[in-house]
Order: sequence, then structure tokens, then C-alpha cells
Amino acid sequence: QVLLVESGGGLVQAGGSLRLSCAASGRTFNIYTTGWFRQAPGKDREFVASIRWSGSTTGYADSVKGRFTISRDNAKNTVYLQMNSLKPEDTAIYYCAAKFYRPTNNYDSWGQGTQVTVSS
Repeated sequence: QVLLVESGGGLVQAGGSLRLSCAASGRTFNIYTTGWFRQAPGKDREFVASIRWSGSTTGYADSVKGRFTISRDNAKNTVYLQMNSLKPEDTAIYYCAAKFYRPTNNYDSWGQGTQVTVSS
């Protein structure tokens, strides 16, 4: 019901910055929360950050607090992840996801992912 398309990944040196974008299309009015997740090689997918589709409530993993900022532009149906002070351990495929109707639901829609590589 919702298509999510990520962009903005790339190669950056440690200490640098990147901004990821997640463009949503379709029945976006049903979105409750949009989140960013990441998966590094050989590791499980992990939560990075989330933001309510309406309102300003955000959440962050401890590993990115103070370095990453999630934001939203409802007019463009786009969610952003500003990543500063990047570290080699931030290297992963980053995925955008959405959950619908209520906070207790699972994330049901996922993007295709965008690669972020941080060199030391």
C-alpha cells in the first residue's frame, strides 16, 4: 500500500556526513511511524531511528544519538536521516520502513535499501 524509495547513500570518510532520503508514495495517510534500520555484513538488521508521520516524536538507537537526526517533510512525503560524525562501524545497508495505523503494529513496508560505506 506504500512504496518507499531510499537515496543518498555513498562512500564517505570517517568524521564526514551524509543525508539519506526516503520518499513515500501511495496510501501515506495510513502511515503511523517511519523508521530507519541498517544491516551490516554478517550482522542482524538493527533499528537506527524513527519519527511519527504526524507530530514530532522521534526515537534513536543509543549508538547514533547525538550524531544522527531524523526529520520529515510531509509536503514531500519524505523522511530524512542526517548522519554526522560518521564512523566505520556505521557502514551498512540502510533501509527505510513504515508501520501503519498504530504504534504496536510491525513495520510492514520496506524500501530496497541504500549502501553507506564509511572509510577509516
